[in-house]
Amino acid sequence: MAKKKAAGDAGELFFLPLGGAGEIGMNLNLYGYGGKWLMVDLGVTFGDDTMPMIDVVMPDPAWIEERADDLAGIVLTHAHEDHLGAVHYLWPKLRCPVYATPFAAALLKGKLHEVGLQNIVPVHVVNTAKPFDVGPFSVEMVGMTHSIPEPTTLAIRTPAGTVVHTGDWKLDPDPLISGPADTGALRRLGNDGVLALVGDSTNVFTRGHSGSEAEVRANLIELLGRFDGRIAVGCFATNVARIESVALAAEANGRSVALVGRSLWRIEKAARELGYLKDIAPFLTDHDAQHLPADKVVYICTGSQGEPRAALARIAADDHPYVKLGRGDAVLFSSRVIPGNEKAIFRVQNELVRLGCEVVTDRDEFIHVSGHPGREELETMLQLVRPQIVVPVHGEARHVKEHCSLAQALGVPQTIAIENGAMLRLFPEGPEVVDHVPTGRLAQDGPRLIRLDSEILRDRRRMVFNGSAVCTVVVDRKGKLVTDPQVTALGLLDAEHFAEEHDTVVEAARDAYQELPLAARLDDGVAQEAVRRAVRRTLKDMLGHKPVTSVHLVRV
Repeated sequence: MAKKKAAGDAGELFFLPLGGAGEIGMNLNLYGYGGKWLMVDLGVTFGDDTMPMIDVVMPDPAWIEERADDLAGIVLTHAHEDHLGAVHYLWPKLRCPVYATPFAAALLKGKLHEVGLQNIVPVHVVNTAKPFDVGPFSVEMVGMTHSIPEPTTLAIRTPAGTVVHTGDWKLDPDPLISGPADTGALRRLGNDGVLALVGDSTNVFTRGHSGSEAEVRANLIELLGRFDGRIAVGCFATNVARIESVALAAEANGRSVALVGRSLWRIEKAARELGYLKDIAPFLTDHDAQHLPADKVVYICTGSQGEPRAALARIAADDHPYVKLGRGDAVLFSSRVIPGNEKAIFRVQNELVRLGCEVVTDRDEFIHVSGHPGREELETMLQLVRPQIVVPVHGEARHVKEHCSLAQALGVPQTIAIENGAMLRLFPEGPEVVDHVPTGRLAQDGPRLIRLDSEILRDRRRMVFNGSAVCTVVVDRKGKLVTDPQVTALGLLDAEHFAEEHDTVVEAARDAYQELPLAARLDDGVAQEAVRRAVRRTLKDMLGHKPVTSVHLVRV
């Protein structure tokens, strides 16, 4: 159905999320009209304890990759990793123009340069309030506020109706970096008629307003004055307003600021090139700052989410070459805890406390505001835009359900909750899921991309939790054992400390081979499988684990 609909029903408008619906992060949204597709955002999420050796995860674009000739372009709402972080990985599969604001384009070009695509990917820099065409879609970027410069909401116009796609946003009355949200443009869209609003649901349970960055800045100035030792501040690297706030708070307290972490320097470079941070003195390197007195330095660090390779984790492990913290020093986590990162964050915080640091979070002091709209702001958006249909995204199932309830309470005629892979026809008489397409996730594994549900990663997870066993069996051409099998059971036992258990496994492998009929011993496949089963069963009976087990049969 899906391929036929996309190509044949020229007057119908479709919405198809492949990432970011029923979940927070990893956004990939498709709009279909007239046989063509428009992609909104192409982002990543990050690996967790269930994904050994995996740092970056992204939506699998296989469905639209098969229709790449009909993909008119990619429009990026803003520069956060969960909205643009997959472009440089996946663009070779899609090969279409990319449209972004100046700040998002600057960060994207840096990523493209890292993989050698800087002169290949056509990146078009666009500004808010000037509509531009992408295939049969007319797109207008509406300036919003968020925890990054130049966030936008998109008005996507087609003859079948206008969709407002919010991206990430809030209504900050004093955003400090970018201008205020263009509520006038939102009201104009509502007056012109909006078929559907596809919107952020992250903070639908947060009563009231999300708060202003200006309030955080004022509190940071006062807070930094309470400490006499070194101060480290962990925050999201893309939160340029927060970086500026920390810098101004440090200046007000007679301190210099050093940036610690590559991504901070990358963001700082792009921000200064575009006129942000223009009143902020140049930052020090961590190398230079190590010579300053303790009461004269503030470090802004990556790693507020507990990332093991980021600056804060290395500092907490006392493994950073230049930044050393201890008794009398303070570490401020000027960020929120992203669900799923709790263990990693608390691990870093506990290690800092063991070093003697005072750890301050947003539970202790007003040092962070969310970049997403609270319930009051969601109500304002719905009242301004007045859509016929609301499609909540960027939220888990409970967020989506509550967003639907809120929209219904405000008089929105139609709401619908969907998840990734649901092809939704947007129609004035009501939205309808007309098909489900395959979805999945890709993981960056070194230089390659592999499916998260691949056999490779399944085996890797099994090895992490159950160990692995390798058995080598050497036999002659008549099928007779030349010597006892050699067994290595990594993560389970070793011959030196568990000699008896090791010998039991070797005996099981030997018996399994020798009990085979001659014809079976001469068949490599049959012999290997018999020994493999014996080794795995014996380890399971002894240790309670089912290791990934392989057998090497050598004939001499």
